[in-house]
Amino acid sequence: MTYQNLKLELDGRIARVTLARGDKLNPLDWSTVKELKAVVARIEAAPGIDFVLLTGEGRSFSAGGDLDGYIRLYRDPAAFQAFLDDFFAMLTGIEKARAIWIAAVNGVCVAGGIELLLACDMGVAAESAKIGDGHLNFGQLPGAGGSQRLPRAIGLLRAKHLMLTGELLDARTAERWGLVTKVVPDADLMAAAGAWIAGMSAKSAVGLAGAKRLANLTLDTPYEEGLRREIAFVHRYATTEPDATEGLVAFKEKRAPRFGTPRKD
Repeated sequence: MTYQNLKLELDGRIARVTLARGDKLNPLDWSTVKELKAVVARIEAAPGIDFVLLTGEGRSFSAGGDLDGYIRLYRDPAAFQAFLDDFFAMLTGIEKARAIWIAAVNGVCVAGGIELLLACDMGVAAESAKIGDGHLNFGQLPGAGGSQRLPRAIGLLRAKHLMLTGELLDARTAERWGLVTKVVPDADLMAAAGAWIAGMSAKSAVGLAGAKRLANLTLDTPYEEGLRREIAFVHRYATTEPDATEGLVAFKEKRAPRFGTPRKD
């Protein structure tokens, strides 16, 4: 499958997704959202892809929506609803995916761009990155989950500050606030994300997916129910997944674990 607005590279356990309209600051227009939605589904269906590295071409991760496109969509309520549904499905797909999605934030990350970042599991930013909400700077509101994911990520007061002021944070401030977990020199951005993947590649793929799933319970599950679901999930994992036993045996035998091998007993 060929894409007009992004690039997809598959390399073993890693998929690299690059928004490829750098001349336009990588807008998240409807066609791009549809392509991203298709890529999310393709990666999720592909066996053996455990990590996705997401970035933008040129000097922007993504500056958000295509304003001219929005004007046209606003005049067609049914089409605008379909666009919002596709955007929701794409971001929710990333959030709930088995694979670990890592955002490598280069340059401007605003409006729809921050909504895309917030759906990912981890984020590293280049020192030159600028990250914020920015919707109200143009009389808009977040419509792809930003108003819900942002307070969960950085707290209600800081989220309202970004939404109401439209301020763009520098990379170091974004790190302190919890929008990304690491800031590196621009030239080291992709290497830093790659180092995260290399470290996680030594871990159990089933365990990684399970840890992501458990953490995501906090998004929509009451506390006590989440605790009960954790117990049920971990019981099933420990008693049915070979990697759980292999990790303990490897520790006991003072060797590196060999995850992904079938249970012998």
